[in-house]
Amino acid sequence: MLRFTPILLALIYGLLMWQFSAWRTKRELDANATPLSDPALNALTQRMAQALNLKKIRVHVYEIAPINGLAAPDGRIFLTRGFLERYRAGEVSAEELASVIAHELGHVALGHTRRRMIDFSGQNAVRVALSAVLGRLLPGVGVWIANGLVSLLAAGLSRKDEYEADEYAAALLTKAGIGTAPQKALLGKLEHLTGMRGAPPVWLASHPKTPDRIKAIEALEARWQDPA
Repeated sequence: MLRFTPILLALIYGLLMWQFSAWRTKRELDANATPLSDPALNALTQRMAQALNLKKIRVHVYEIAPINGLAAPDGRIFLTRGFLERYRAGEVSAEELASVIAHELGHVALGHTRRRMIDFSGQNAVRVALSAVLGRLLPGVGVWIANGLVSLLAAGLSRKDEYEADEYAAALLTKAGIGTAPQKALLGKLEHLTGMRGAPPVWLASHPKTPDRIKAIEALEARWQDPA
């Protein structure tokens, strides 16, 4: 029984981390977000809502400076204030921001947001268990190896989610009559907008390379135009 104690403790730790992370995320978003109020963006979200047979898509503004969009575990969609400021400055169009909303809707519809929270807890549990085992077998480097293996697993899962959310967004934008051009245009701007330079190798990054994402969307368009 004692040999399984580290694993049981890791599982308990993972469950507690999941509950704490969900609570902390909701609290942070509730305290620092306001409803999106922009006529042009609201008109575009309404078109997407109609394409999904929904009455309305509720989008909130998360009052932080970094440029990002996110979907909360409870299904709410957020654009950061930093993204809105770039939109106000004319660096990003309303249609391009609509593609961010569509992408985050994809994460919600495909179950990524809830699964990511569970994955995060599970990864921490696996990290603790592996560190305990490898730390004994390989003193000094076991913990480092455990962290590396879990990070690689997490990055692979995240990249898969991004491709799936891109595909969902492309389909939704097409159905809503917005098209995929804004989606591809924004992807091409992201590195400049976010100031990401010298990114880590793709197999360590949580997001796929931008050219690969654009190629995947173009492959979808070609398949839709020629189903055969």
